[in-house]
Amino acid sequence: MPASLLQPSPDGLYCPAGNFYIDPWNPVDRAVITHAHSDHARLGSNAYLTSAIGAHVLRSRLGDTAAIESVEYGEPRHIGGVRVTLHPAGHILGSSQVRVESGGEVWVVSGDYKLAPDPTCAAFEPVPCHTFITESTFGLPIYRWPAESAVFHDINQWWRRNQQSGKASVVFAYSLGKAQRVLAGVDPSIGQIFAHGAVRNVNDCYRDSGIPLPETASPFEAPGSYDWSRALILAPPSAHGTPWIRRFGAISDAFVSGWMRIRGTRRRRSIDRGFVLSDHADWPALLEAIRQSEAECVWVTHGYRSPLVRWLTEHGKDARVIETRWEGESDEIDTPAGPEKEPA
Repeated sequence: MPASLLQPSPDGLYCPAGNFYIDPWNPVDRAVITHAHSDHARLGSNAYLTSAIGAHVLRSRLGDTAAIESVEYGEPRHIGGVRVTLHPAGHILGSSQVRVESGGEVWVVSGDYKLAPDPTCAAFEPVPCHTFITESTFGLPIYRWPAESAVFHDINQWWRRNQQSGKASVVFAYSLGKAQRVLAGVDPSIGQIFAHGAVRNVNDCYRDSGIPLPETASPFEAPGSYDWSRALILAPPSAHGTPWIRRFGAISDAFVSGWMRIRGTRRRRSIDRGFVLSDHADWPALLEAIRQSEAECVWVTHGYRSPLVRWLTEHGKDARVIETRWEGESDEIDTPAGPEKEPA
């Protein structure tokens, strides 16, 4: 096995044969990007390669001057002596697994992924390989997600109860990916949906990419006498506790995340409700994705790396930990909300 096909480096995962990096941590000459979350797509590289369906979102994150090339899923690009293709990861819009092939050896970098269905992005595609590099954000057996239909039933019921109690319903969800998944899953007939500007900007990118979403209004568009108890308001987690929230009067707030699976997380965040919905694979899905990869060797990065490596090793896999600078789903990698100002 050519150990040099992909290797860890101070700038992230490096392919010497092609002289490119996958989701580099620092500016490099050529970067292949799995998706547009800021722990995977960093500013400053000279050239970027991403999926065609994710190009709008990546552009919104990197700015107008970034040199971004996009390819369709499965469309090959030859970089040096390496054949590179991107394949759906099911994480967020445009998220990709990166398949790297050279000299008959195939490696796949998963990026972040989930196997659960999601109407806002392409479904995860198993890609057979010799070495599979997997995330492990929720790599403990305790992390097992409930059915999505049950989660959205609970969110809708919570929204209706808040209307009866005279409270606005504020949902904190990551502005890229999670907020759009929530928007696609709730029942818009219950009431009007508003969104923070950070969420609305990403919604526009999704619509520009052909993903249908219910309409959201800016809170600044509502009349002064508006009854906020009828509304559902989507905001990034960084808006929690800011003056932006006070305009809604009496509220019930909720956080949508896989971390809500752990008792006490909601209490530590000082929110009323927690709904378990993640854009990452849970423990059974991690094991299933690894099985479907047919990989002889598994590298594990992000999150709970050592427990997953230990389980894989005990079950006969050649597995190892690779270090990362980022740890997946956390408030620190969400788009900062900042103070949203009323339009002049």
